[in-house]
Amino acid sequence: MPATSTVRVGAVPPAESSSRPIRLKRGEHPTHTGLTAFQRWAWKTFRARVLARAPDPSLEENLVKAHMRVRADEYLATVYATTVVVGLATLAAGVVVGLLFVLSGVLLLGLVIGVLLPVFGTLGTFFVLQSTPGSRAKDRGRKIDRKISPAMSFVSAMSSADVNIDQIFKELGRQKIYGQVAEEAAWITRDTELLGVDILTAIRNGSQRSPSKRFQDFLQGVVTTATSGGQLKPYFLLKAEQYERENKLEMLQRVETMGLLAETFVTVVVAFPLFLVIIIAIFAVIGGGGSFMIDVLWGIVGAMIPLAQFGFIFFMYTLAQEMA
Repeated sequence: MPATSTVRVGAVPPAESSSRPIRLKRGEHPTHTGLTAFQRWAWKTFRARVLARAPDPSLEENLVKAHMRVRADEYLATVYATTVVVGLATLAAGVVVGLLFVLSGVLLLGLVIGVLLPVFGTLGTFFVLQSTPGSRAKDRGRKIDRKISPAMSFVSAMSSADVNIDQIFKELGRQKIYGQVAEEAAWITRDTELLGVDILTAIRNGSQRSPSKRFQDFLQGVVTTATSGGQLKPYFLLKAEQYERENKLEMLQRVETMGLLAETFVTVVVAFPLFLVIIIAIFAVIGGGGSFMIDVLWGIVGAMIPLAQFGFIFFMYTLAQEMA
């Protein structure tokens, strides 16, 4: 028989759950999230500097919400190491490019490039890496919000069949079609089956580490309804209807936004550059603009029109992805 444990609500006291051994099924082995060689070198090099600082609770929270399986101090050491490496690389590149411009006779431009390239490269790398956990957490939150409506329909259907709440989240975690919602449910199941936490505590912990405000409200409502003696089946049906209405409203807003962008595209990217090209061509012919007008015309045709088109295409693609 597999070595599994039965989890009941409130069955494990807090004093015992903290020292409870984690049991896996027979034949399974625990998986470890190891550091890369660069991360190990970064931790060994910058460990003292990182530990000398006060811990950053927001960084730890963002790492958990982003599901980045690394401690906050290890990630901060990696940020320092990457910043130093990029800073040295951009410094060398700035010196080489600056010398090339200086030897070519452009002294001021060479000095500016030699100074600004390492400064912007170092600062940009540091701030981008510092904000990466928060950006990933927000991205996960948006993905959860996009899938929460069909996921709640699945939950309400399971509850209508009188399935236990722990089995509902377990089955939801297996449905990969629901994306990040399924991953959040799988973490709740992990807490109950591996860590020995009761289902209500696991749901409460899941609401605290979820990056989606809507999913947080849903999980907190589950805990409140269960602890106050209410029925979960009407609650699930109510939330499914609520998220379906909100999803329809958001889809309608996105469709209206795409329609407005389509009209703007015709005006800004098609009509305006066409009139501008005609006017500049006329000035070049009869106004005596000469080669300057021709250069401006080439800049509009070769740079402004393609960049504007690619910008609108990217924005429309982003909106279409959010509607999928």
